Parts: sequence; structure tokens; C-alpha cells
Amino acid sequence: MRRVMHGDVVTAALVLLGVPDETRQSLCRRMIVEAHAAHRYFRRFGRSHALWGDGSLMSCALKRTVPPEPGFSDSQYCGCMEMVLHELSTWRTARQVTHGRS
Repeated sequence: MRRVMHGDVVTAALVLLGVPDETRQSLCRRMIVEAHAAHRYFRRFGRSHALWGDGSLMSCALKRTVPPEPGFSDSQYCGCMEMVLHELSTWRTARQVTHGRS
């Protein structure tokens, strides 16, 4: 996927905030995988994927409903931010192991 920036994490966390707790982790993982697939699509065909965007996590997240940002006084939002960062780290580590990178 494209380089992940602050806005990508915020947008993905907001999407997660708008769904039930029990679906957040699977949706988070799905958005990461879709963003990566969209980036590969973009590199191959030179255009954004119709469903998943241009390969950034933000463009993938923006294909879903994004509620307004509540701020860090909202513990649910903090948890969603934490989840996105954790899942990104887990995904990157798994890719490094799979592809023999350190």
C-alpha cells in the first residue's frame, strides 16, 4: 500500500468508530488488505481501483461512511486509533516475515 500518513490512520479510525465493536478488527484488516491490493492495481493499470481507491488507506476508508471526528476525549475513538496502528504494525511484520525482509 502507499505510505501511511496521519490522515490515513485518522480516517480509518473514524470508519471503525462508526461500526459495531465486534466488526472493527475484521474491517480494519480488510481495509489494509484492500488498500494494498488497490496500490498494486494502481501501479499495474495507472488508475484507481473503483472500489478500493488509489492504494492509500485513506482512499480505501473514504469509500465507506466516515462519521465526524469526536476528539481524543472519546475513549472509543482512542481505541479505534490504537487498533489501526496495531493492525498496520501486525500487517507489516507479517509481510516482512513472508517476504524475507528484516
